Amino acid sequence: MAKYLPDMKRLMDRKVSVQLNGNRKVEGVLRGYDQFMNIVLEDCVEKLGPMNDKEIGTVVVRGNSVFILEVLERAT
Repeated sequence: MAKYLPDMKRLMDRKVSVQLNGNRKVEGVLRGYDQFMNIVLEDCVEKLGPMNDKEIGTVVVRGNSVFILEVLERAT
């Protein structure tokens, strides 16, 4: 199992931004992940450009498509 998994637990149920291959970006609430970094995002929005977002609901993102994952909210 990869070393990043314990750190991923801290991100559960928090809003994250995910930069994907192909210069795509989505934002949503992290609801799950596995050892391959496949992630489940809920209330997901695809960021298509300034003032141009597309609501896409719940999605599964394949781990090898994830380029950058960052948290958008502070820990409470």
